Amino acid sequence: MNTQTSPVTLNGSTYNHTAVNHFYEDVLKGLTASPKHLDSKYFYDAIGDQLFQDLMNCEEYYPTNCELEIFSQKTEALASAIIGDNNDEFDLIELGAGDAMKSTYLLKHLLDRGVNFTYLPIDISAHVIDQLDVELTQNLPGLKFEGLNGEYFNMLSKAATLSNKRKVVLFLGSNIGNMPVAEAESFCAELRNHLSPGDMVLIGFDLKKNPKTILAAYNDKEGITKKFNLNLLHRINQELGADFVIEQFDHFPVYDPETGACKSYLISTADQMVHIADHNQSIHFQKDEYIFMEISQKFTVEQTRDMAAKTGFDVVNYLFDDKNWFADAIWKVR
Repeated sequence: MNTQTSPVTLNGSTYNHTAVNHFYEDVLKGLTASPKHLDSKYFYDAIGDQLFQDLMNCEEYYPTNCELEIFSQKTEALASAIIGDNNDEFDLIELGAGDAMKSTYLLKHLLDRGVNFTYLPIDISAHVIDQLDVELTQNLPGLKFEGLNGEYFNMLSKAATLSNKRKVVLFLGSNIGNMPVAEAESFCAELRNHLSPGDMVLIGFDLKKNPKTILAAYNDKEGITKKFNLNLLHRINQELGADFVIEQFDHFPVYDPETGACKSYLISTADQMVHIADHNQSIHFQKDEYIFMEISQKFTVEQTRDMAAKTGFDVVNYLFDDKNWFADAIWKVR
């Protein structure tokens, strides 16, 4: 067996060797950088998936309810915009599908209308894809389903080899906000490069609003966001044999209303060494040193229009929740 793909066992759990290597390389690169940082894509193991579900259901975390309102109450408008005039068969691809709670409204509506499409959820978590395969095929009879486990653009390339049908890409939950504005523009440009003229994207944008409302969403009183961030340290302990003392790190979020950047950090509360035993690596943390964990960027509608124009898309429509806190932008590839 090829040792690069053979499974390895750490702390009683089995992991793909290549995946562990990529995880280790990214963790080491981030924790030896100055300032230290970790990649937010690694938040989503099985525990992280559950914590994020809990976060989406907590009182302060408004983005989920705002976009859920759009998908549940404006489903017809969403469906009509992506179907277009020719009612052709298409692939509906969702980047970072999660539990597909919001997109299920659209899936059901399309099925009820007799639209011919295939749903291809992409997620870095194999756990998510396996769950969706079971739940959606049971709950939505007749749904054509093809789950893709991996990185977004790798899986978009794979999707292109599966069929030559028109592509409609969903990127919901303000996941575009997990990048600073310049990176978000680069992401959209790369997304455009994986699509063809006439293909469409639907992107969820969390809009700028009262700073207190935004900050509370990332500093909930139940401490779910804190647990969600700290779980990545648990994961590094579990999968890489590290010895983070979780109690010696605290969660700290900030929001800048000028730039629209909401950022989360973990702060070391002690001068300490962390060892990644399986790789003979040691990382020093000074007291009060931070690890940058993630950004949740907020946008104006004008920014999103500029982003579409710069990256090869035409704006088809915007759908808003009743508070105008959130927008689902529908763009077509030029």
